[in-house]
Amino acid sequence: MEGWIDATGGRIFEHLQARHQRRPVRDLYHSALQVRLGAQRFVIEMTPVLGGGTADRGVVVEGPVGSRLLRHSPAFRYEIRRWRDGTIPDVAEAVAGPHIVSADAARAREVLRLTPLVPALVWGRDEARTGEMWNSNSLTAWLLSGSGHRMETIGPPARGRAPGWHAGLTMAARRRGQPVSREAAVDSPEL
Repeated sequence: MEGWIDATGGRIFEHLQARHQRRPVRDLYHSALQVRLGAQRFVIEMTPVLGGGTADRGVVVEGPVGSRLLRHSPAFRYEIRRWRDGTIPDVAEAVAGPHIVSADAARAREVLRLTPLVPALVWGRDEARTGEMWNSNSLTAWLLSGSGHRMETIGPPARGRAPGWHAGLTMAARRRGQPVSREAAVDSPEL
């Protein structure tokens, strides 16, 4: 299950990008996952480091924000959570509510297994040279693609885009040793 949250903080970024790319301005979205496996529910998301112990939030990966040089400062780190019975603070703002992408228990188990293996790339940068920055959408795309979901049917709401989505698809394809084309990504202007 995924939810598309309106990324209101990125509107200025999107206006500048659209102007530079000479295209219409689109709504920006960020994503998180809820995975249900039987009676168990897990939240998987990328969020700023909040401090305190990592076990209580299911933290499985931490990475730097903005620059590797700043990685030792909690203010410039993110965490990836695989949080049993966790919460997504802005889930009520999800556009059209959560979307079910699969009811396949094997794929759900694979998403959970893959979460600690997500690359800890620099958030907000194109460190892996995918053509897009690494962020929460990259995490979602990496996990869904890597777990065998049909990615051509999964993407942001119409007339929207999810910056970083292609970065996740590209990194998942690299992990599998397969090429991915920009045209195959669902984060196209047509959405």
